[in-house]
Amino acid sequence: MPHLPTLLIQIAVILLMARLVGWLFRKIHQPRVMGEMAAGILLGPSLLGWVSPAISTALFPPESLGFLNALSQVGLLFFMFLVGLELNPQHLRGRRHAAVLTSHVSIIFPFLLGTLTALYLYPRISDDRVKFIHFALFLGTAMSVTAFPVLARILTERKLLRSQIGAVAIACAAVDDVTAWCLLAGVVLLVRASDSIAPLWLTLFGSATYILAMLFVMRRVLSKLGLVYQKRGRITQDLMALILLLLFLSAWVTEYLGIHALFGTFLMGVIMPKSQDFVRALSDKLEDMTVVLLLPLFFAFTGLRTSIGLVSGAEMWSYCALIMAVAITGKFGGATLSARLTGMSWREAGAIGILMNTRGLMELVILNIGLEIGVITPPVFAMMVLMALVTTFMTTPLLELIYPPRLRDRDASGSVVACAA
Repeated sequence: MPHLPTLLIQIAVILLMARLVGWLFRKIHQPRVMGEMAAGILLGPSLLGWVSPAISTALFPPESLGFLNALSQVGLLFFMFLVGLELNPQHLRGRRHAAVLTSHVSIIFPFLLGTLTALYLYPRISDDRVKFIHFALFLGTAMSVTAFPVLARILTERKLLRSQIGAVAIACAAVDDVTAWCLLAGVVLLVRASDSIAPLWLTLFGSATYILAMLFVMRRVLSKLGLVYQKRGRITQDLMALILLLLFLSAWVTEYLGIHALFGTFLMGVIMPKSQDFVRALSDKLEDMTVVLLLPLFFAFTGLRTSIGLVSGAEMWSYCALIMAVAITGKFGGATLSARLTGMSWREAGAIGILMNTRGLMELVILNIGLEIGVITPPVFAMMVLMALVTTFMTTPLLELIYPPRLRDRDASGSVVACAA
């Protein structure tokens, strides 16, 4: 394999940068994953390729990127499985009213704003080969996402996960994740159907049949895995092999149906047994390799596809500013107002809005899918990546401002007025 030495050097450099920049971001009270995302951008044409094109070309020659992309895609499959695995209906217990109202408004409001913004942006920054309806639906979906894993890390680091605010936020993010991925699956299906030889109705019928079979048949079959785990007291290698086989088969089916392989692994994670011991044991098997090795490769590959230089001139930067303003207004505004309507104070509702405005890694995943299926152009991709970084970066400092530690302590002790359940 002539590209193996290059791939090994790429992995070493990416891991080093990810850990170093992640450590620096922790020093400024940002989640490590935020630094890893930034490290990926720094390794691309936005910095390394701009400062030293020769080093960039030597380190990341175009002909070697296929191997890096393949590894990063495997990492995403594992990551989406872990996201689905962590989603638990128990998050909604006792908070159904607040979570359902807040999550749905925080999806619908930014989705509508995003699709309306597409009316203005489409003739200016989109490609004529992209249908307006595809561009508008994708932009609305991308505006609606909340980063469930990054949000969980922020809540854990701020000791808010078991507080009133944290409980509502994580429940809302769980509902948001499911809704956003269903919307994205629909968009991908529409875009790919125009190039498919199979009729759209057949693709839709096949996808709906598969999803229903997974939710109502396969879920019951998989419940036996929990029983096997309880009997053995651990996840054996044979059990792990079976889970991985099912994961890849589900990814293959959804890719074949035209949705996307990532949706299949996410769905497989959602229907896995939800006993705490089983989830923790399975996560421990996959999490370190996924988070430490494979996800930084995805961030680097995203960085190699992101060229901030494409956003040049006052006009392009004004479009970028508009995207950021719409994203923040839709997500923060929608979540804050709906949380306030459930009985929260303005500070509590504002904290929910800030947390729901966290996009992080989930946004990057969606944007890469959009670029892959050709529904957004490289300049739009760069603008949306900047939006994901800015909205994630602003979460921690704004949370400190609006919901300082003294209020967190009161919330954790139960003295803060709970929202209507």
